[in-house]
Amino acid sequence: MRARIRGVAAHLPARMVTSAEVERRVADESDGFVPYGGIVERMTGIRVRHVARDDEQASDLAVAAAGKLLANEGVAAEQLDLLVFGSASQDLVEPATAHIVAAKLGARCPVFDVKNACNSFLNALQTADALIRTGQYGRVLVCTGEVPSRAIRWRVRDRAQFVDAFAGYTLSDAGAAMLLERGHAGGVFYRDFAAESRAWDIGTLPGGGTMHPRDPDYGYFAGDGRRLKDAFLLKGPGVFLDALTATGLTWDDFAMVGVHQVTVPYLRMLRSALGIPADRLVVTLPDHGNMAAATLPVQLAAAIEEGRCGPGDRIALLGLAGGVSLGVVFAEL
Repeated sequence: MRARIRGVAAHLPARMVTSAEVERRVADESDGFVPYGGIVERMTGIRVRHVARDDEQASDLAVAAAGKLLANEGVAAEQLDLLVFGSASQDLVEPATAHIVAAKLGARCPVFDVKNACNSFLNALQTADALIRTGQYGRVLVCTGEVPSRAIRWRVRDRAQFVDAFAGYTLSDAGAAMLLERGHAGGVFYRDFAAESRAWDIGTLPGGGTMHPRDPDYGYFAGDGRRLKDAFLLKGPGVFLDALTATGLTWDDFAMVGVHQVTVPYLRMLRSALGIPADRLVVTLPDHGNMAAATLPVQLAAAIEEGRCGPGDRIALLGLAGGVSLGVVFAEL
């Protein structure tokens, strides 16, 4: 028994913000601090990113993608056996955002959230795969809605605080959904995950938890990009290369390889370290920014839409997340 990927869809907010506009807003909202012109695009490779409307929630982006997917596949929301919301973003602390998504879709199945920073969707896929393979559910909707733009620090005191907040200027909003069904052929055939949890404090969004429940100054993403990159490089390559050894495959055996993308320089470094052919990657970063947990399903949806992969093709999804967490899933469409 396997979990087969029946379909995937994405939703991207219409509003686009350029890196130059990001720099102007920081300058406008800060008291005297002005970023070097062009520094955001030069350091990240990101030209534009998507920003949700003020009245749009994480659940709305997930519902937009899920509604599109269910319509494409001819499946009614009432026919779902389980709905899993996997996202770093959430509408509320309680209840699970999956309930809000289900209510908006009209689904009446069990639901729950999976949260693990930018690997939230990949871990939700892992969970759905396990529940299908063990016979508990036959049809599972895995969805995500990311609105990290709400956690960007625009008003900065000085260069040091700008550097601390810099990772936030890569962030972009997006929604995505994947429909998984029980099958005897194809589907997910390999999955592995790892963590280096001693590095949990490298990148954080501290507000809303028990450490800082109400202090608004902790409501912004902060991190050390250099330390995060070093932690990924120290832990990461083995997990991904071991997956090839375990399956006897090479990257050339995959029609597409999706990789979580934070900056273009880091993506190039990771591609070189892993030996991934450039023509297998779906590079979304320059025109879509860092879409957090929505990155991998958005890449897969784009690859399918562009005809880069289809039924019978193998696909690889490589996840990187704060914490530090890593994951890899191989599947046959």
